[in-house]
Amino acid sequence: MNPYLARRAFAGRRLLVGVCGGVAAYKCAETVSLLVQAGAVVRVAMTPEATRFVSPLTFEALSGQPVASDLFGTQTSPGREGGEVHIALSDWPEAFLVMPATANFIAKLAHGLADEVVSTTVLATTAPLVLAPAMHNRMWEQPATMENVEALRRRGVVLAGPVEGHLASGDIGMGRLADQDEILRALRDALPGERDMADLHIVVTSGGTREPLDPVRYIGNRSSGLMGHSIAAAAEARGARVTLVTASAMTVPAGVEASRVDTAAAMSDAVKTAVETADVLVMAAAVADFRPRQVAPQKLRKTDITTDLALERTEDILASLAALGVGRRLVRVGFAAETHEVLANAQEKLVAKGLDLVVANDVSDPTIGIGATDNEVTIISRDGSRREVSRAPKEEVADEILSAALEALRAKGRSEKVS
Repeated sequence: MNPYLARRAFAGRRLLVGVCGGVAAYKCAETVSLLVQAGAVVRVAMTPEATRFVSPLTFEALSGQPVASDLFGTQTSPGREGGEVHIALSDWPEAFLVMPATANFIAKLAHGLADEVVSTTVLATTAPLVLAPAMHNRMWEQPATMENVEALRRRGVVLAGPVEGHLASGDIGMGRLADQDEILRALRDALPGERDMADLHIVVTSGGTREPLDPVRYIGNRSSGLMGHSIAAAAEARGARVTLVTASAMTVPAGVEASRVDTAAAMSDAVKTAVETADVLVMAAAVADFRPRQVAPQKLRKTDITTDLALERTEDILASLAALGVGRRLVRVGFAAETHEVLANAQEKLVAKGLDLVVANDVSDPTIGIGATDNEVTIISRDGSRREVSRAPKEEVADEILSAALEALRAKGRSEKVS
């Protein structure tokens, strides 16, 4: 998970991590470390078997908190000094993550059994529970395990994984511990509190389209797609269903639906389909304004390419949506990447395309331009108001853009979907 999004999700939250006795127990150390770095207060409980794989001292050092590994020890929590360790622990967390959840541990929970500090704490707590299973594929596929898993799911327990991959035995199969990102996203989603874009559908475009000249050459631009991908990731983190229409080769953010395209025409088709159910459209892609009038079926020789290459205009996606009337029922956000007269050109674009918002940025500055990790923008609204976003990582700028879009959505009277 992106460090900025992790801080946004976990800073100040009280999280309990239960560690079970499996080979993947060592991966819990990284999870605890990432959560602490994100600003969470983390406590750890361990089964006796887990202590044979990783020392409690490791988790004490990473969390800065005492580790509970003895059911008959004592544990303190705010408002409860001493007492039964599992009861003291159960009162404390906002969410409880158990990893690696073994077949034995899953079976115990399914049947209400508890004989060590982790399972007794699970039975005593009312906090949301996330399990990250890990075991050999034959154990995972056992009918008994499948029945136990379904029983826990019916009770509201969230499972992150397992996934298919290399197992400790050397075999390959379903049973490998899920990736950190999947586990952290499941834990984030389990935390109490409404996310402000829940139930919204956000469509985002990213990258630069490529208009082919022949099977090898194309006309394109330098857009990396980082800004659009950052917006998609931030919207997903805020609870939205996100569709990313992208011409970028970047990895699609976790939890985001993606439609990969190459040309302006393909992007137009994908966007028009996606916006049928969208609340917000953010056109962060650098869509080509022109394409070759003819595309050669075979690679052209240098001598076949003239300096007066015939071009034709591509469709203006944002303008076409306004013409179709779709703009009346969704917030449309455009980008104006300019090298001079940035605000004036952005304002002209907002008016000409009937946008709700336009994001103006000066790409002549390489530190905030195309491909840079930072950005500095001015968000201009249809009513003339402006929001200045000082230089910051694109993940933070993405949050500001989404907040402005959410305000515009509220202003349009979408109170039935935006609280």
